[in-house]
Order: sequence, then structure tokens, then C-alpha cells
Amino acid sequence: MGYFKLKEHNTSVKTELTAGFTTFLTMMYIVPVNGFILADAGLPMDAVVTATAIITILATLLSGMWSNTPIAMSVGMGLNAYFSYGLVLGMKIPWQTALGIVFLSGILFVLLSFTNFRVWIMTSIPMALRRAISAGIGTFIAFIGLKQMGMIVNSDATLVGLGDFSNTNVFLGAIGLVLAFVFYAYKLKGAFIFSIAITSIIGWIFGIGEAPKEFFSAPASIEPILMQLDIASALTLSLFPVVITFLITDMFDTLGTLTGVGTRANLFQENNKDDKSLQKTLEADAVATVGGSLLGVSTTTSFIESASGVEQGGRTGLTAVFTAAFFILTLFMLPLFKSIPSNAIYPVLVVVGVLMFSELGKINFEKADLATSAGAFFIVLLMPLTFSITNGIAAGFVTYTIIKLAKNEREDLNLGVILLTLISLLVFVLQG
Repeated sequence: MGYFKLKEHNTSVKTELTAGFTTFLTMMYIVPVNGFILADAGLPMDAVVTATAIITILATLLSGMWSNTPIAMSVGMGLNAYFSYGLVLGMKIPWQTALGIVFLSGILFVLLSFTNFRVWIMTSIPMALRRAISAGIGTFIAFIGLKQMGMIVNSDATLVGLGDFSNTNVFLGAIGLVLAFVFYAYKLKGAFIFSIAITSIIGWIFGIGEAPKEFFSAPASIEPILMQLDIASALTLSLFPVVITFLITDMFDTLGTLTGVGTRANLFQENNKDDKSLQKTLEADAVATVGGSLLGVSTTTSFIESASGVEQGGRTGLTAVFTAAFFILTLFMLPLFKSIPSNAIYPVLVVVGVLMFSELGKINFEKADLATSAGAFFIVLLMPLTFSITNGIAAGFVTYTIIKLAKNEREDLNLGVILLTLISLLVFVLQG
């Protein structure tokens, strides 16, 4: 195991194996959850489940072997919801074109991974707005989860209203939500998997869905979604802001995850000039997004659940290799995944949304100026209200820049902010 330099990282094969299994348990939920989310966009669930498992295996293996870090990768929560509910169902974009958008954003990410652009764009955007973007995506996917569970329904009088909790399916979702919060609060390894499992059993008992007659089967074919992306249709001026949104959001997600996990594992130390692990992890992330779009799934990114493996002592790429190996099991679990009631799945979106929303608490609104407060407000508010991450980001940057110009605080408007504001204006101009 000299390749992984276990001794240098003060770890062992046994520790890395335990860490890899822990990471697998905490993020295994993504396979069925992503299957349900992309199926809502019209993609066949069987194929999506298999494709999600495959890209998770390949991306995590690439991350471990290329960057030698314990970072696992899979289809990102938030952008998969935006893919289905924002683009396909909201903007009426065919899922093939949406995959083309994912592909183009991935190609840009690959190219930019070999430059200093990612550092430039991250340092250009005020930290408060970065955190607001994360919080906004949290409100967006939580809103989707509540809507899909029937806890929030359409209302002609008030746009939205409270759902009917006497409905057994809605009540099942409420049970699942409580279980997910409780298990996560107690830091139970595999909290989401256990909440999905228990909620599913309760649903089966009360006739919501059918218990699986078998738990394992041969993997479903991914032919219906393999290489079905429509790149030509995605290469239009009107969709350019959406491509940029996927690119920037993936960058924020990845760098935020790597910062959090890296701090705990003593990785990605900037003072070590020989440490190329951050660069290589970003490259692996970008390549995985391109590969995922070819397989038929939305944006692939680094998973914060990797932190659970780090907490178990995982320090090298061997942890990621073991995680990838365990995910092979999910290729054969389609009958079990398909039998899960949808309202056992959607509570996970709400909890993940809450966790992302917590980033808003790191913004000091007492010291923030009006431009920052207003920009953050519109980012967070308009993502769920317009069902669009793009609209939220655009409104935030336009508001921030207008107020800064009005107050003659041009020193706060660097080239990166100006560029993103121009792209944001393009979003509204091309809205039709």
C-alpha cells in the first residue's frame, strides 16, 4: 500500500477500510434518492439508479487513486433537484438538453481546474453572498421536499398552503421527517438510510407501497439514458446563464466540502507547496461531472459525508477506494430501492436543505451593509419562490451591484462581481 503512503498519514489498511464503510453508510442514500428525483424529470428510474451507482463508484475511485484523499463523490444534492424541478419541469427543457447543460458546465470546470480561475472567482465574490447561495439552495431543495411530500400544496388564494396531514401518505412523510431529524441529531452513522428504511417499513405495514419480494437483482441497463445528452440544444445564448450557474454552484459545493473535510483531516494545506491534492481533487470532480452527464445523471460533486469517514480515521485515497468498492452492492439493490415509498425519500431533501441553510447563520447581518443584506435576502428568497437557483443568484448579484453603485462604493465591485452581474442581467433579459 505504498502508493497511498499510509505510514506517512499515520493510518492503516484496517482503519481505511472502516472509514470507507462508514462513508458508504452515510451517503448510500444518494442512489435511491437521486433515482426518485431524476425520475420526476422523466428519466427511467431503473436506469438512473444504475447510472448513479456507476458514477459514484467511478468518481470515488478516481478521487482516491488520482488525488489520494478520502473524498467520495456522487451526484450532488441541490443541482439534481434544480435539474429536475427547475430546468425540466420548471423551464420545460427536455432532460436530454439538461444533460447537455451539465456536460458543458463540466467541460468548463475541467478547463478551469487547470487555471487559477476557481481561486479568482471564489475570492471575488463576497463571503456573505457565497454563504447565501448555499443557504438559498438549501431552502430550494427543502421546499421541493415539502412540496413532493404534500406538506405544502398549491393555493389559489395564497399561492401555497398547508397540506392535509390526515392523508396517510402525507402523515408518512411527516414520520420520515421526524425520524431523519432525530437520527441526524444523534449523529447516527447512516442516519438517512435508517430513516428511509424505518419509514418504508411503516409505509408497507399500512399499505403505502409494497414490500419487495426480492432484495437483489441484476443491474438495470442504462441504455435509455446513456449518451442521450443533447449538447447542440444546450449551446444557446438563453441557456448560457444556466450553464454558468451549474459551474459556479458546483465549484462552491466542491470547495466548501473540501474545506470542511480538509480541515478535519489536515488536508489541502496551502503552506505545503508539494501538496497537489486539492488541485487533483478538483480535477477529479470536474471529470466526474462530464462522465456523469454521458452516463445520464446530473452534476457530480464531492460529498460532505466524506467527513464521517475522516472521523473514523480515514486519511488517504484508500478510504475512497474502499467506499467505491462497497457501492458495487448498490448495483444489485434495484428491487429494494424501487419498493421504497416516495414519502420515505423526500424527507431527506428537507433535512439536507436545513443543513445547507445553516450557512446563513454565519453571516453577520448586524455588521453587514445594505447591499450585502439585500443581496443575500433575494438569493435565499427567490430560489424557492421562482423554482430556480439561477434566478436567485442573478437577483442577488444585480441587487448587490445596484446598491453599491447607488452608494458610490465602487471599490467593492471587482471584476468578478461585475462579470457575474452582467451574466445575471442576461438571465432576466433572456427570461422569455
